[in-house]
Amino acid sequence: MSFDVILGFDMETDIGSWTPFYEGLVQGTPRILELLAKHNVSGTFFFTGEAAKLNPQVVSSVAKANHEVGCHSLYHETVGDELFPIPGVKPILPEESFNRIRKATEVVEGVLGEKVTSFRAPRLWGSTAMVNALEDLGYTVDASYPLYFYKERLVPYHPSKDDWAKEGNMKILEIPNFADMTMESNDRYGRDRDQWPLFRTEGAERLLMHVDNMLEFYKVKNLPATICLYLHPWEFHEMPEGLIHYGEGSVLPDPFITKNCGEVAVRELDKLIGQLKKRGGKFRQARELVQ
Repeated sequence: MSFDVILGFDMETDIGSWTPFYEGLVQGTPRILELLAKHNVSGTFFFTGEAAKLNPQVVSSVAKANHEVGCHSLYHETVGDELFPIPGVKPILPEESFNRIRKATEVVEGVLGEKVTSFRAPRLWGSTAMVNALEDLGYTVDASYPLYFYKERLVPYHPSKDDWAKEGNMKILEIPNFADMTMESNDRYGRDRDQWPLFRTEGAERLLMHVDNMLEFYKVKNLPATICLYLHPWEFHEMPEGLIHYGEGSVLPDPFITKNCGEVAVRELDKLIGQLKKRGGKFRQARELVQ
């Protein structure tokens, strides 16, 4: 069975919004690029505006390796609808979406030197206002739809301008992010169906079990399968554990967020890519789904 694989890397601060540091982006990206070159596969790297501005050499290295550069908001702020509460994280107002994303786009494009056409919302928290803003700004692809939460859109689709989670006639293509919809969820938000960060916390084989479940699911339903994954460069560099101090206080991320970052993550992604190729996976950049 042949199927599309989208490897999306969210280029942001270490441990998502929990720190202001870019050590993982600087040190982890070369490891990712080396792995992709080893397997001769391509990926899409979604940069926040700040990440691109502060680390132009990383943007350049991704582009020179012929991978796609996309946008991931300005500061990793919530540009869509809040799906569940996170301490200290509040979404921007819907009327702010266009100008906020426009600024982020200008920054990333300014560093890259060419137009970007693919977007992913931080935490996969998209919204109708966000998708309409993306279309108005000339984006052709958004890879934000969290299948684990909305449950309905199993394959890439063109959303409705009135409800981004429903099919419509917008030009932009929405790509659902992988979730195992064959399993029963024990989480009120369905997060245990989500793939992240299984590949490093429990190993590539555990994630592949869920991929196999969904490939059979797609086969039975006679649907074309697209496996869209989200990963982060900081996962491929050793991250601090326990309290992380900066500014006027400390944060304590849940242990699973930083478990097995570094060499273990590199090893497991290596296995994952190899096994997806053996199963018939065709690795594509997000923008290639509309070409």
